[in-house]
Amino acid sequence: MGFIMSDESRLSAIHKKVEAGVRLSFEDGMALEEHADLFTLGELANKVRERKNGRFAYYNINTHLNPTNVCVYRCTFCAFRADLKSPKGYLMSDEQILHRAEEADRRGATELHIVGGLHHLMPYEWYLNVVRIIHEAYPRLHLKAYTPVEWDWFEQLTKRPVRDIFEEFIDAGLGSLPGGGAEIFHPEVRDKICEHKADADNWMRIHREAHKLGLRSNATMLYGHIEKPMHRIDHLIRLRTLQDETGGFQTFIPLAFHPDNTNLNHIKKASGITDLRVMAISRLMLDNFQHIKAYWVMLGLQTAQLALSFGADDIDGTVVHELIYHDAGSDSPQELSVAGLRRLIEEAGRVPIERDTLYHEVVRAPGTTWKAGRSLQLQMV
Repeated sequence: MGFIMSDESRLSAIHKKVEAGVRLSFEDGMALEEHADLFTLGELANKVRERKNGRFAYYNINTHLNPTNVCVYRCTFCAFRADLKSPKGYLMSDEQILHRAEEADRRGATELHIVGGLHHLMPYEWYLNVVRIIHEAYPRLHLKAYTPVEWDWFEQLTKRPVRDIFEEFIDAGLGSLPGGGAEIFHPEVRDKICEHKADADNWMRIHREAHKLGLRSNATMLYGHIEKPMHRIDHLIRLRTLQDETGGFQTFIPLAFHPDNTNLNHIKKASGITDLRVMAISRLMLDNFQHIKAYWVMLGLQTAQLALSFGADDIDGTVVHELIYHDAGSDSPQELSVAGLRRLIEEAGRVPIERDTLYHEVVRAPGTTWKAGRSLQLQMV
């Protein structure tokens, strides 16, 4: 008769693995999902968080740019997209795009985060031009642009491999990739919430190619809709496997689903407890990711602050002009001041560090805007 490990014994074994820095398995992840209480998860995740990042918590000064919300896809979870003739639909002009970039540069932002809809009447050159004109006018801004869903669309438009497209965008000023479009990788979920856009294999392939060219990127997971715990653990392990291969991911961001104004508006938004559980389990499973971000726009300020004790070491930035999650019902502020961000971090007992997109410390001397400092990515063990 085989030995069956009790829930308490399994959690004890996981605790020992975490203490020793041993990788957790799929079965360990499921045990955490099904049996670990919130405080146990917080204790374990905080051990890993402080082992990797000490008491530091990072933020940046950034601005979002969503050049259009017109989109060829109709993902059931999306409140941002609009049809071509919808009164809600918009397409920014070059002048509007440059005004947004000028505003960001004037405010001392180090990053412009660029994502949007897939406007089926706009040629590939329009998307390339967004990056080119910003970089030419404001070369100091790091341009973190386009998710794999968009890069997959560019491949369809041009009939060219994504590597060639990346090289053209790098010449135009591309700095890195955001982590959106991942949603949930498992086909049982993905086929129901976004069946037509880039699948999990394509999402992985595009990040792999970006990493080969030296581009860094982020990764995300959309939770709190129709997925189950097994789908979340599967998602995390797929990301971990690609990170083993390339080492190109910087940050993982768990994204809480906001149901308002979507085709899944019958689903109740995930609770703060769920948010903290997902954050902690993500930190524990993703042993090869240096950073875990508590994106305050989606979590709300209080939950994001608590998340700094549940595995997160980054709370994103000032985030001006964010539309995607506010269209889905986020009631968080559109913008936080630097003083507000630092106070949020300090109240959580952490040491605030301003970073740029690539995790270099940003040093702001009196009377100047900013300059890059030492690498924060390399100083942590």
